[in-house]
Amino acid sequence: MSSHREAPEVSKDPVVDNTDTYAFVSPDSPGTVTLITNYIPAEVPAGGPTFYEFGNDVLYKIHIDNDGDGIADIVYEFSFETNIVNKNTFLYNTGPIKSLVDPNWSKRQLYSVTRKDKKGGKEMATGLACPPCNIGPRSTPNYATLEKEAIHSLPGGNKVFAGQRNDPFFVDIGSIFDLADLRPIEELHVIPTPATLGVDTLETVNCHTIAIQVPISELTVDGSVPTNVLSSKAVLGVWGSASRRKVRIDGAQGAVSEAGPWVQVSRLGNPLVNEVLIPMADKDVWNSVHPSDEKGFLKFFQRPELSNLLPVLYPKQFPNLEAFTATREDIVAILGTGLPAGIVPGFQNASNKGVFADMLRLNVAVPPAKTPNPLGVVGGDLAGFPNGRRVTDDVTNIELKALAGATIPLVNKSFVPDAAVAAVEQGITPLPTRTQATFPYAASPHGGFEFPSDTE
Repeated sequence: MSSHREAPEVSKDPVVDNTDTYAFVSPDSPGTVTLITNYIPAEVPAGGPTFYEFGNDVLYKIHIDNDGDGIADIVYEFSFETNIVNKNTFLYNTGPIKSLVDPNWSKRQLYSVTRKDKKGGKEMATGLACPPCNIGPRSTPNYATLEKEAIHSLPGGNKVFAGQRNDPFFVDIGSIFDLADLRPIEELHVIPTPATLGVDTLETVNCHTIAIQVPISELTVDGSVPTNVLSSKAVLGVWGSASRRKVRIDGAQGAVSEAGPWVQVSRLGNPLVNEVLIPMADKDVWNSVHPSDEKGFLKFFQRPELSNLLPVLYPKQFPNLEAFTATREDIVAILGTGLPAGIVPGFQNASNKGVFADMLRLNVAVPPAKTPNPLGVVGGDLAGFPNGRRVTDDVTNIELKALAGATIPLVNKSFVPDAAVAAVEQGITPLPTRTQATFPYAASPHGGFEFPSDTE
């Protein structure tokens, strides 16, 4: 979770595992949008001697739909290349790494960025350096300098970063996948235990982040900077994906050859969709499908399995939810089509063509919140999820409450959510060091020396 090891085949291939996607109007640069996709779930900080890196044989993409049809109008592509500078050592580094060109750094990764749109493709930059992984005080004694060097300014007011970060997503995986247990209310579970606070499973692990900051005018359908929240031109659909070549041949002495077109093997728009809504047998298929082609998965949004399980797992706590037999058009709107005008006062992020497609839908005319609420729109903060997604949004609690019935009144005014909905939460307050106020917004990664394993 949000999409960590969510599908059988992707769980075996972590460099393509798109764990989270974020899209928001940059709080410290409100004329821009920041787009983030994270990969490689649950990186143990002490990851040597072969420290984590992006896949050289993977094509990473961030897609933007600016006309509401579920098809990408703009795509940013990221390709990586690993260089072994010192071929006579088993060490990642042979001394302190003090810069991104330090000769002590034996194995480093570079990347290129290409933008594709209706005008064609254009390489924005090549040979950009990723920072090293955060090893420890002897190997990376001034990590802040290294990560700052790895933020690259590109022409046209763009910024880009690719490298290891502290995983900003917070969730109690241990309890949620133990028969949907929620520790703060587990005394109400069909298999009860005393209530406790939640456990932030990902608090001490890292991930690999691709982040790009782009002027709003470079993303909208007409090149404008919309100010009217109710205009369809203000809504961007965003998702990330990873692809591999169709054919791979492993030869002698480690030689590898690849051929054929790129084939999508992972994607992520809204958090927890493939994780929680899509059945296990269909998860890898879902990963291969483009958002505009996923009508066959609509039934899983209309009748979410977890919504049916909650009254069973928490007896007598959700009688109204149990009695509700209509399709969950609130979930369809939140995650599949966007919220049309008139549902939430002063807000909309709907696809103007009514297309069902899993994308983060960001209304760029909504300014950043002065005091963000982690519950986003549910908490009265229109700049938060499901209006795009910020790194501090508590998407697990938002979606748990929605699946428990909190959002049914958006489309069915006569429905009254059960009293237990107010208590539905995972019970986590993430450490403020998980994120930062400036680009790339995901905070510095945990160091291997300081966090030698994922159990400490």
